[in-house]
Amino acid sequence: MSDQMKKIGVIGLGYVGLPLAVEFGKTRPVIGFDVNPHRIEALKQGEDSTLEVAGDELAEAKNLSFTSDPTDLGSASIYIVTVPTPINIHKQPDLTPLIKASETIGKVLKKGDIVVYESTVYPGATEDDCVPVLERVSELKFNQDFFAGYSPERINPGDKEHRLPDIKKVTSGSTPEVADEIDSLYSSIIRAGTHKAENIKVAEAAKVIENTQRDLNIALVNELAIIFNRMGIDTEAVLEAAGTKWNFLPFRPGLVGGHCIGVDPYYLTHKAEEIGYHPQVILSGRRINDGMGSYVAGQLIKSMLAQYIQIRDAKVLICGLTFKENCPDLRNTRIIDVISELKEYGIAVDVMDPWASPKAAKSEYGIDLAATPQRNSYDAVILAVPHAEFIADGAAQLKAYAKENSVFYDLKSVFEKAESDLRL
Repeated sequence: MSDQMKKIGVIGLGYVGLPLAVEFGKTRPVIGFDVNPHRIEALKQGEDSTLEVAGDELAEAKNLSFTSDPTDLGSASIYIVTVPTPINIHKQPDLTPLIKASETIGKVLKKGDIVVYESTVYPGATEDDCVPVLERVSELKFNQDFFAGYSPERINPGDKEHRLPDIKKVTSGSTPEVADEIDSLYSSIIRAGTHKAENIKVAEAAKVIENTQRDLNIALVNELAIIFNRMGIDTEAVLEAAGTKWNFLPFRPGLVGGHCIGVDPYYLTHKAEEIGYHPQVILSGRRINDGMGSYVAGQLIKSMLAQYIQIRDAKVLICGLTFKENCPDLRNTRIIDVISELKEYGIAVDVMDPWASPKAAKSEYGIDLAATPQRNSYDAVILAVPHAEFIADGAAQLKAYAKENSVFYDLKSVFEKAESDLRL
């Protein structure tokens, strides 16, 4: 069977899987699978709750069908796995979704099939953790009856400029011939081109260090912000001045959440410790970033006390709950750390977010979003996530929710310094 005729099965239709299924579905047969039947029904109606794919784009993918029945995957010859790879409460990798996806594929795997993983993992996870599941369930032999590959996802949720076809793709395969086939497969939809890694472990390692590097850079500016705040120096002003040098990296302090940056480094450190090396720099950066929610809450408390605002039973409005601006994704949002810390002081916290799903906020975090907060009623207002709506309203409109004696905390330094009482 020619490459163009082989049907693709995409397992997991979230922020990563759906755009992939849609792009392939424009030119070749694709079956999109997700365990959530409600998600499948919404997609059949042309609705994507992640807002990554518009209705007209779904309509363009005329060769794409959706299902929540795993037996429907049996007609595919190439399987692409795009399920989440979270961490547990002990900050250890949780491969449960990946193992379950492998079991699902193993039940329909046939001779000659290829399974490609896109989920972020530590080096070795594809061949050491996933392939044995495929072999056990299918009773087929790896690199004899079926083959595998790894092509890490690089989707940036909410980013309408850097979309799937415009992001260079790293590819790899379990044999040279399969590597070529997988590279050719992705080349058919990736305008930016591909980079064929020499093996699967190299591709896995390349992905996990992308976000580890970004995490460490943010940890550095977070630590700098803590230092400069103690010295009474405006961090944003320092970064603007330093940024006039051509090779200064433009990172800004903030809360580090989401499904990648705040999670992926723990996959690498887990593997490092497994082979007897205790990472120093990576875990140090993680500790700084994991502690920023508590630091932000402490900053606010001190500022309120300085204005003689009673802390217990005070009211605080947090503007934004998603892990980043202009995106409905609530996964691993670190705004929740600020909320939890403030509640420990006996503060009543309200949250509004025009992008977040009220249902998701309630089910995932137990938060009832405030649709229309009362004006002139809060002791402090935090602009936590700079959604376009908040920026368009301006600082004055956001501060209108607060009492006359209050604190306005511009966490991301969106507005001019004179417009806020506090910045990170």
